Amino acid sequence: MSASRRSGTTDELGPDEPERDGPTDEDTKDIENTEGTENTEGTEGSMDFGGSDLLAALLDGMDAALCAFDADGVVTHWNREAERILGWTAEEAVGRRGFAGWAVRTADAEEVEGRLMAAMHAAGRQVHEFALVTKDGGRVLVRTQSAAVRGPDGKPAGLYCAFSEVHAQIDLERSIALSEALFEDASWGVVLVDADLRPAVVNAHAARALGIGRTAVLGRPIGELLTQGVEELESALTHVLAEGAPPAPAEIWVGVRTPEGEKRRCWRSGFLRLASPLAEEPVPLGVGWLFQDITESKQTEQEAAQLRFRVNQLHRAARAAAECEDPGEAATVHLDFALAGFADHALIDRVAGGSLADGEGPARLVRAAATPSGQPGPSHLAGHAGIPIRYGQGHPALQCVERAGSVRAGAGAATPEAARDWATGRQWPPDAVHALCAVLRSRGRTLGVVTFLRGAGRTPFERTDAVYAEDIAIRIAAALDLEALERSAE
Repeated sequence: MSASRRSGTTDELGPDEPERDGPTDEDTKDIENTEGTENTEGTEGSMDFGGSDLLAALLDGMDAALCAFDADGVVTHWNREAERILGWTAEEAVGRRGFAGWAVRTADAEEVEGRLMAAMHAAGRQVHEFALVTKDGGRVLVRTQSAAVRGPDGKPAGLYCAFSEVHAQIDLERSIALSEALFEDASWGVVLVDADLRPAVVNAHAARALGIGRTAVLGRPIGELLTQGVEELESALTHVLAEGAPPAPAEIWVGVRTPEGEKRRCWRSGFLRLASPLAEEPVPLGVGWLFQDITESKQTEQEAAQLRFRVNQLHRAARAAAECEDPGEAATVHLDFALAGFADHALIDRVAGGSLADGEGPARLVRAAATPSGQPGPSHLAGHAGIPIRYGQGHPALQCVERAGSVRAGAGAATPEAARDWATGRQWPPDAVHALCAVLRSRGRTLGVVTFLRGAGRTPFERTDAVYAEDIAIRIAAALDLEALERSAE
């Protein structure tokens, strides 16, 4: 704990009480004039004692070591942190003149004390680094801040010196520098979220990713900033507040509003629970959320995985179809393997009469195979009666035959009832919302159309899906052509 100089010495920073050699005439008059009034001597003494206790408590509660010197360089104050760093107690330090011979090596004492005492005659604080000696003989490099303490007359009466270990000071400066760099120059998003799950601090990168200004985002619910992924993100933040940081980053898909419309992004996110360093028990201040946009790499990874799966399916379908004695059955095998992860329903429509040369009249299509419309199962052959399907003018399957190329169609943003009418009007299962038709071509002639259908839970067909459907159509067309040749040979 802190201590003043030993008894019998005078504190040059200011005496505790004015000296009294005896009452003067004026004192006598004051005493006479105060007869009958309340005696406050005891009260004043207790207030002074309380002030000393408060000063001692403040000095001992400081995070930095502190010592003070009078004008002659004698140590007058020494707090508990100084004792922790150097090992010298207040009783051992207070009353010593300077640091020579105990807290500083004798060879360095003159330089150290000269630089310290110079602070009494300098303006403001002086910062220095010294190597001090601990009680057990070790050396500690400290950074000091010294400033003059002036008396009532304005003249220097002493100085105080606050010091801390250099490595601790450097750690603090690094922490501050890291914090400033994260919120200014970081190449990934940094958001501090308070305990109410509202952004409290946002760096420039995160503001750009959210499509909003740094100040405009503060204090707003996360649901107002994102259109998708809000529940998943809030669940992660709540978990971190309650349980702490997760062991690995999480990949979260979110929807962000942009001037071009809503965009879906994938953010690889890390979370840290923030606790107050000033509290005895950890009090959560919020969550530090760091994220990086990995949408492009994630999409590339997904496309590569999808391509590997589809190539593997084509290979497995070819091997299974090679074991089929009936070419028509081989066509349905290709159709069944193609459905996995690609579509919900599939249909094969053959041209009435077998095939259609380029430029020939309007096509009539006959259902050759279809997947079950109820529960899932293998495709089954149909159309043995040869009755054409009543497709209306402009039907996607008819357009596919006319163009000899793939055609994509969809119900768009229609209501469920309108989407059902759209599907049934085209002779498709009622839950179909997206369609992709690929032409069946073999030996330069059109044999029919294969149609893949997706429900409302899937995304619309894209160009990469059309390429995959065309690969499947080539194999189905070869099987159907072989079937037609076998029939003609009989």
